[in-house]
Amino acid sequence: MRNILEEFFENELARKFEEMLENNEELYFDTDELEDIIIYYLELGDISFAEQAVQFAQKLHPNSLEIKTKKLEVLLELENYTEAKKIIAELKESSMEDTDFLVCCAKYYSNLGNSKKAIEYCEKALELREEENFLHNFIADEYVNLEDPFSALLHYKEALKFDPNDDYSLENVMACYGKLKKSKEAIEFLNSYLDHFPFSESAWFEYGQFYFNRKNYVEAIKGFDYLLAINSDAVGIYSNKAACYEAMKQWEKAIEVYSEILELEYTKAFTFYKIGLCYRELKQPFNAMTCFQKSLREDPQFYLSMMEQSYLYEEMGGMREALHFAKEATLLNENNLDYQKRLAFLYIDSGNFEESEECLKKLVEAEPNRFYNWYAYTEVLMLLGEYEDAVTVLHKAIKKHKRAELYYQLSNCYYHLKEENLAKEVLNLAIEADASLRKDMELKYPYLKDYSSGKSKEGEKK
Repeated sequence: MRNILEEFFENELARKFEEMLENNEELYFDTDELEDIIIYYLELGDISFAEQAVQFAQKLHPNSLEIKTKKLEVLLELENYTEAKKIIAELKESSMEDTDFLVCCAKYYSNLGNSKKAIEYCEKALELREEENFLHNFIADEYVNLEDPFSALLHYKEALKFDPNDDYSLENVMACYGKLKKSKEAIEFLNSYLDHFPFSESAWFEYGQFYFNRKNYVEAIKGFDYLLAINSDAVGIYSNKAACYEAMKQWEKAIEVYSEILELEYTKAFTFYKIGLCYRELKQPFNAMTCFQKSLREDPQFYLSMMEQSYLYEEMGGMREALHFAKEATLLNENNLDYQKRLAFLYIDSGNFEESEECLKKLVEAEPNRFYNWYAYTEVLMLLGEYEDAVTVLHKAIKKHKRAELYYQLSNCYYHLKEENLAKEVLNLAIEADASLRKDMELKYPYLKDYSSGKSKEGEKK
């Protein structure tokens, strides 16, 4: 038997239509065939071909209401609401008994943000007793947009009555119970559903997630195990089960579950990474390192494992290797601020202040409201002897953070730039802001001690 997907992608009518376009021919298709062709392209998401099919269909059947309705669907996909409104007005009198037209009207108003009007059209369509599952889901979605989870819940349940195997409806029933904070009713509903449909993978997944979110990991594992008994190839569920063991700090059992995943997966980088994390929790650094290395053999650009190797090397005293892997990980994930902070720390630890400057500059730009980013950045600039740049940075920092530490730093910069009067003036501001830091800052910037003692002697003479 042919694969359903193959049949879908090898639609005979669509192939015939495309060949006609390629050969610049004009063949005849009846309205039902053209509807099928347009629907095929819409479901495929190929709006360009759908539009061409509509244009051709209108040439052959200019008065067909069905084709005009399909044109309306295409216009909605193209977000051409001006033309869509015209067709709605044209078809309104003749097509109010047509489900497809009423659904298009509902989509039109939904897309424009008028959920109440969309619901009205869906309710009219329900009177025709067609597509009830779809329509109840549509109405429920609109109630979600209106922030009315109670009404949404009723319609998702109605949708399930018309198609008990509708995973979308089931998932949203549970989501609505969650919004309504009705945990008891949610699990009662789910247990009742499972009594009627014990082989529903989606239901067992919801069961597992329900208990996982409530930290009842033993019961969650029960749900995931039932699902795996139904479908042992559901790779993602093994991860959910492993997460339960991790939450209970049962690292060996988590490793066992992740090891099962390795037998099923094609790409194993993430799973080896997760096993490595479990070994780290078990204080087994060499096993952890082996797993992170296996992860990188599977995917040489898997930066999570690179950074974990960096942490392990640091713990084992291999600072050069720690810096190497941190640098590689950060190159692959430059927008990760935690990585930038770690790399800056490792550069500073190794005495590579110039390299750390670039990291700290990015941190200041990305997180200007974090005081310690500015503080560390100016410290590095001073260590590099770039006092003029440090002054510029400190003026920006002080606008955001009136912290005494910054004034002490600025005073130090002015001293090294031979601006002694400014150095004294800013030092006084620093002491006024927080005199308790004075001794620590004198150890950091020894010249402050001379200024402070000078100031004391002047006070004694007076």
